[in-house]
Amino acid sequence: MTAGGDVSIHVEEVVPWDAPEGQTGRGLQLCTNRGDIEAVIHNDEGSITAKAVIWVYGARGGFGSPADGLYTELADEMKGQVTSLLLNYRQPNDLAECVLDALAGISFLKATNHTEIALVGHSFGGAVVITAAPLSDEVKAVAALSSQTFGAFNAGIIAPKPLLLVHGANDTRLPPSCSEQIYQWANEPKELHIMQGAEHRLNECKEELRDLLRDWILAKLG
Repeated sequence: MTAGGDVSIHVEEVVPWDAPEGQTGRGLQLCTNRGDIEAVIHNDEGSITAKAVIWVYGARGGFGSPADGLYTELADEMKGQVTSLLLNYRQPNDLAECVLDALAGISFLKATNHTEIALVGHSFGGAVVITAAPLSDEVKAVAALSSQTFGAFNAGIIAPKPLLLVHGANDTRLPPSCSEQIYQWANEPKELHIMQGAEHRLNECKEELRDLLRDWILAKLG
């Protein structure tokens, strides 16, 4: 899968990997022509679904979900309906390479018969998913949580795929004006939710955010 020019990434092999402590899914390593991507997959192996979500993280990568482990919790909660793929970055904080990691995840899911994919990213990861979304027909919806603006300038070409923006009103690392700016760049369909009392990691609005994200993902993936 290509991210522009002759820069491309290809998944050559998928092998088991020991997921870190606290991750309840199965560890996978996506071996690509640009290096190995650590991933954790959550799905009900007895069910067949074309729906999937790719979850990505902030500039440091890893598997530290926003809202105190929300990614993992939602991945487990929805696994009977939606496959979840949690991705670590090969080169954290390198936007172009991290976008390629997301595209590799999409390629893997496509090869396993997932054709309706949502992307969810937090902080730096918001820019990753906003950049990646227009590059794949399989991506049907995008959610950016506490997103930075750098790398999110192309929000306007995500449409007609729906865009969900969520930001904490008390975020001092990336102020809510970041998501407000992205909202202005974006075209319909789009939503912006400013969570009162919430800071950058959105821990303070975890329950509200869980309901919002779950219902939005399930609705947008049909």
